[in-house]
Order: sequence, then C-alpha cells, then structure tokens
Amino acid sequence: MKKYLSITLIVLLSLSCKKKHIVVSKDTSSVNNLKTKIQVQNKYEIYDSLFKQHEEFISKDFDFPVGKPNARGYYNAQKFTENNHLGDDWNGVGGGNSDLGDAIFSIGNGYISFADNIGGGWGNVIRIIHQYKGNYYESVYAHCQTLKVKKGDLVKKGGLIATIGNADGMYYAHLHLEIRDDIFMDIGGGYSEDTKGYLDPTKFINNN
Repeated sequence: MKKYLSITLIVLLSLSCKKKHIVVSKDTSSVNNLKTKIQVQNKYEIYDSLFKQHEEFISKDFDFPVGKPNARGYYNAQKFTENNHLGDDWNGVGGGNSDLGDAIFSIGNGYISFADNIGGGWGNVIRIIHQYKGNYYESVYAHCQTLKVKKGDLVKKGGLIATIGNADGMYYAHLHLEIRDDIFMDIGGGYSEDTKGYLDPTKFINNN
C-alpha cells in the first residue's frame, strides 16, 4: 500500500511540475511581448516629448524636395516600385550631372535624426522624422554632395538641408528620396520587392 502511495505521489508531483513549467513558459512569452511593446512606446515617447516642446516643428503639409514647392525643373527618373525601387529618383531636366550641387529642401517640418556619410551606394544621407496628424513619418535623402544640417537640428518645410550629389562619383547626380511610415527601420538597400514600411513619395506629397 505504501509502495502504491509513493508511486502515486511521484506521478502527481511530476504532473504538477509539468503544469507549472507550461504556465511559466506562457508567462515568459507574455512578459517578452510586453517588453517589446514598452520599448516601442518608449521610442515614440521621445519624439512625443520633442514635438510637444517644439510644436512649431510639427508638419502641416509637404512639398517636393527639389524645385520647391512642386519640383519645377526636375523629373522623376525612377519611380517608386519601378524595378523594385523603394523611393523616387529626382533628376534635373538637363540630365547627366546638370543638377550636381542643386539645393535639396526638407519636405516638411521635422527633426534631423541622422546626417552623415554611410558610404556604399548611399553616400551622404539625411533622415528626418515628421510628426503629422498624430502619426510619424520619415523622409530619407540620399547621395547628397554636401550636408547643410546635422543630427539634432529642427527644420522647417522648404529649409535647405543639402545639395544634390552622386554618392562620391558612383552615379550621375540625382536625389534618392524615400518616405516611410515605420521610422525605426534600418537604412535598407534602396530596392526590394517588399515595400512594407515604405510609401510612394510622390503620392504622399501630393495627397498631403
């Protein structure tokens, strides 16, 4: 009888431990998900606080980054999704390097989150965070010749931020412009079949 009782207790304890283990595993997953949500919320809170302190830099609308406000004198040489392109390539109507050194303007009010040369096919890159109608967007300006702003600056729509370049001689001069609705993405590669997080720049500017 004692033998059977001991076996029964061992089985019950084993089942109890297994049940507890399963519960702990689920709780850990929930905690990790909560941590991820909190981290994302905390990232947005930084910008919430920034734009609350500087409400004059909240975006009201957007213009084109060249030939402001409507890209006069420029054409879109490679449109969004054309050849899996994740942005628009703006060239001067003269072609070649005729637009080398031309002005690049911020498409809207915002905060300069990055401004530096990252090499490769990118060259000098500027990334600007925009708060607009309660949401966040990012505009990316690549292949710049010279940078006129630095990380941490606040800019107004139409403000001079850079000049058109050729990524240190890799291409004919042009501006590669991206607009994203996920402001925490890496710089990426400029081309992809997956357009998640990317918006059509021309449509976005025309509609806003």
